[in-house]
Amino acid sequence: MPPLSEKNRVLVISVHPDDETLGCGGTLLKHRAASAELRWLVVTAPSPAEYASEFIATAATQVEQVARAFDIQQYWRLNLPSAHLDTIPQLELMRQVRAVIEQARPEIVYLVHAGDVHTDHHAIFTATLGALKPFHMAKWGVRRILSYETLSSTEAAPPQITRAFTPNVFTDISPYMERKIEIMRVYETEAQPALHPRGDSAIRALARFRGATIGVEYAEAFMLLRELN
Repeated sequence: MPPLSEKNRVLVISVHPDDETLGCGGTLLKHRAASAELRWLVVTAPSPAEYASEFIATAATQVEQVARAFDIQQYWRLNLPSAHLDTIPQLELMRQVRAVIEQARPEIVYLVHAGDVHTDHHAIFTATLGALKPFHMAKWGVRRILSYETLSSTEAAPPQITRAFTPNVFTDISPYMERKIEIMRVYETEAQPALHPRGDSAIRALARFRGATIGVEYAEAFMLLRELN
């Protein structure tokens, strides 16, 4: 397979807006700098039954701003209720995810990690891998599926070996680190202070740790799930 920075059609799947920036924001910027076509699926949105209309409007505006910041060519919003995906049949989740993949026709898919503590993440991971069985990958031109880590969700999972995030792919994002943090700040509704997982210092610390693993200043880490050569 070509290196991550080479020109490709890329689809990033965010269960919640901000997953993509936390998990692979630097890599997306790197792809775009190499003239890749970026596409984005946002699965959930705040429910009117649980959030004020002002909050919902602000959250929608943030998605639009982040799409522009990454220079994403096309994005989809399923507007499924956040924190309730485990109440939706897997077949229905798979159908909706598959419909986007059929339109996007990506070569590379970035996806949340299966072991994350958030039940929404597990539901969409399972639905996506169900939709992207190897013979479907070949039909739609998907060559590579990678999962990313999401601060406040991946590291919060219980200490079970089956839920561990064990990366085997790393990408140098040193030139894009500051821009990643700038884009994360767009998510005012999701921001956390410095000592919390989604604060600037934690985002930088994780990228520094992943960078040290491969001898660069900052990196993002992934688990390669499937690859067709």
